[in-house]
Amino acid sequence: MVRLGNLERSIMEALWSHPGGLFAQDIAHALPSQPAVTTVLTVLVRLSQKGLVSRERVGRAHLYTAKAGRDVFVAEIMRAALEEAGDLAATAHHFAGTVTPEMAAALREALEERGEALDERGQAASEERGGSAS
Repeated sequence: MVRLGNLERSIMEALWSHPGGLFAQDIAHALPSQPAVTTVLTVLVRLSQKGLVSRERVGRAHLYTAKAGRDVFVAEIMRAALEEAGDLAATAHHFAGTVTPEMAAALREALEERGEALDERGQAASEERGGSAS
């Protein structure tokens, strides 16, 4: 599971807020802690090694962008946390008891959509094999 330190998280927040990307100097100036540009560059290299950030050469500098949105990152953290659960059913049950009604509705909708997509894939695969879906 990818864990982020405070500065890493702040940099990712800045990049998520600017989908077109940012230069290291712009990130450094945008952060409340005002870290040195060299510090930001060091953290950007670490984020790149973690697979979270990409860079593109623009003139003499690099433009940094988040490889995926905040929602994808958070979903991956949630998935990884569930994989670490000793008893998945118990963990899911306890988690379900902590979410707001809005979160529960969003999870229910996502799981229903996933189920429909899996059903459609299963039906298509069955038809390709010449069988019929039951």
